[in-house]
Amino acid sequence: MISLANKRVLVTGGAGFLGGYVVARLQERGCKEVFVPRSSQYNLVEMEAVKRLYEDARPDIVIHLAAKVGGIGATSKKPGEFFFENLMMGAQMMEQGRLYGVEKFVAIGTVCSYPKFIPIPFKEDDLWNGYPEETNAPYGLAKKMMLVQGQAYRQQYDFNAVHLMPVNLYGPHDNFDPHTSHVIPATIQKCAEAIRDGRKEIVVWGTGTPTREYLYVQDAAEGIVLATERYSKPEPVNLGSGSDVSIKELVQVIARLTGFKGKITWDASKPDGQPKRLFDISRAEKEFGFKARTSLEDGLKATLEWYNKRIMKGMAK
Repeated sequence: MISLANKRVLVTGGAGFLGGYVVARLQERGCKEVFVPRSSQYNLVEMEAVKRLYEDARPDIVIHLAAKVGGIGATSKKPGEFFFENLMMGAQMMEQGRLYGVEKFVAIGTVCSYPKFIPIPFKEDDLWNGYPEETNAPYGLAKKMMLVQGQAYRQQYDFNAVHLMPVNLYGPHDNFDPHTSHVIPATIQKCAEAIRDGRKEIVVWGTGTPTREYLYVQDAAEGIVLATERYSKPEPVNLGSGSDVSIKELVQVIARLTGFKGKITWDASKPDGQPKRLFDISRAEKEFGFKARTSLEDGLKATLEWYNKRIMKGMAK
């Protein structure tokens, strides 16, 4: 087990949605030296910026969270950007980490790396048994290359790289931009704005039939920090809640919690994405004692409370 109290930890993406919670968890563990780069200062797609980041941060441990992310709409419109930028960030961060001699590199992958059609629940050993869902494939494969790279570097250089794959995340401070947000913040915003504007209908993408698993962001942060402390094996690890819900049921719950009583219309001309997503979460519990604590209902209530306080207050001005 690694004690983080006396380590210098570089958290790329540390100012983002998940990153803010990871940084807070590190500080709770007594980690006094956490370096959080800003994209305005370090463009991690460029090798020279990555080299400069390592020189400035001088890390013992790297947690690589930085990514170009978005919902189905964004990944469908710009698949090349999602592939290239995520591939280059991951490959260069790990290569420079190896050259710099970091003690550990924690790569954060994605559920989108899994094949489109595999048995439920998704087991880590099934990761290579097919091609990912088409709308997310460029992003998912770019992130998956960090697993390949980490295992290759472990074999050749004895480099301690681990690979974690969180399922869909949500929670306070999520991305509510209508052009890039995922289903939970997008639906919360649609319901809240319909109530505010007196509209009796919201339109949601797809058919509502796919199932998804959701992990509360604070639980995800705890899982990442636990793995940083306790896990040093080459095999990838799922981070999830272990329970799923259909998109239709999810939207109905959000409508109830927001107080939206109007019509929910499903736009079947829009893509559904992967048919089913549910993780086998046994490896994370066995290897480093991680188990999600927050129910979907409780997590949604906390997210909605934050939204009402922060987002709606700004809109009312």
